[in-house]
Amino acid sequence: MQGLVVTFFIFSFASFCSCNRLLEDYPMTTIFSVMDYGAVGDGVTDDSEAFGKAWGDACEKSDSIGTIEVPQGKTFMLKPLKFTGPCKSSSINFKVEGNIVAPSSTDAWTNDDDKSKWLEFVSIYGLIFNGGGQINGHGSVWWESCHALSFNKCNNLQLSDTQHVDSPKGHISITASNNVKISNLIITAPEDSKNTDGIDISSSTYVMIDHCSIATGDDCIALGSGASNINITNIACGPGHGIRYIQNTLSLVRFHKIHEIIHRKNIYHFLSLFCCDHVFSIGSLGRDGDYATVENVYVSDCNITGATNGVRIKTWQGGSGYVRNVNFQRITISNTKNPIIINQDYNDIIMNEFKKGAPKEKGSGLEINGVIYEDVKGTSASEVAINLDCNSSQGCHGITMHDINLTSESSSSQVTASCINANGESISVSPEVSCLANKTPTPY
Repeated sequence: MQGLVVTFFIFSFASFCSCNRLLEDYPMTTIFSVMDYGAVGDGVTDDSEAFGKAWGDACEKSDSIGTIEVPQGKTFMLKPLKFTGPCKSSSINFKVEGNIVAPSSTDAWTNDDDKSKWLEFVSIYGLIFNGGGQINGHGSVWWESCHALSFNKCNNLQLSDTQHVDSPKGHISITASNNVKISNLIITAPEDSKNTDGIDISSSTYVMIDHCSIATGDDCIALGSGASNINITNIACGPGHGIRYIQNTLSLVRFHKIHEIIHRKNIYHFLSLFCCDHVFSIGSLGRDGDYATVENVYVSDCNITGATNGVRIKTWQGGSGYVRNVNFQRITISNTKNPIIINQDYNDIIMNEFKKGAPKEKGSGLEINGVIYEDVKGTSASEVAINLDCNSSQGCHGITMHDINLTSESSSSQVTASCINANGESISVSPEVSCLANKTPTPY
């Protein structure tokens, strides 16, 4: 009996020690409610100072994870704010359960403020931004002004479970950040809003985006130069311009794009994964002779309806760099003007009107290599369903088309393919692409 008691004591002591070690492995959480720092939350009072103080204390907390608490049922008006690190904690949770709104006038931006950003997070490792609340940019007053939410040099970032409404420009910007997971976001802006991209990503690698619903007047997801190892799945996209690549972050600020606005009904719905003007467009890249790169991008399970362009690659004349290893899989297209299109020598006629008399840009163009289109099916609204328009100096190499079946939206018409300076192979492709080697399918 005594032996049993000793054994029980030893087991209990060991269990107690094990529990203590487990507790030590998981640091405690300290709550920093913005209300404790003087925030009002009436949607009118400027609560910027309270948010700044709460962030400062949370960032300095070294013995626990700091949680910035933005309580439910309150609306906080914030002027331009910059949350900076590095922080002493291994992680900070910015938990938005209530609403955050931008000022209703650009007067809130002083001469010292960066006009391209509203809420900016810089050099923060392990930032978690979630909570189920809403970020409202009041963008209708001043579209094209700035990104609503910007993350710069934020490695191991997790962004999830928040709503983003009416950004004055792009809703979310990710730059120079690695190992990023974005999920379960709802991003909305009117269809006729300008430059209100859903998510812009540049100079970042290992980014996963999934289970987001994005309906804006512009691109759902835009990947700029330096974006690599990007995985995009299960996105409800539209109306808008879809998923595409932009030249770089600076071009968003300095260049006002001119968009075609296609008015449609009953296009945005949660059952389709993508619906938009440009569902997936790589470009534009290399504008003004810039060097730009995009590689290792995987996009799957897309549904495109009534769009201008389906899957598109667009690079400017005179640029340099490359687009490599891009995979489009399981894409269904309906009534889309350009289901599959590559513009390797893009030249903006409208912008050239502003450049009359300026010397023409010279350069070999961007390399396009290793693009796979697999299981792409549906209908084209124009005669040319596949258009591979590549330049004579670089050309498009390693183009693979497998199991492509595009027909005309009109039952009385036939579709064709146009192909210039491209090479690769095709297997079971209709319409036939003349410059790709036609391979016989391997029997199972």
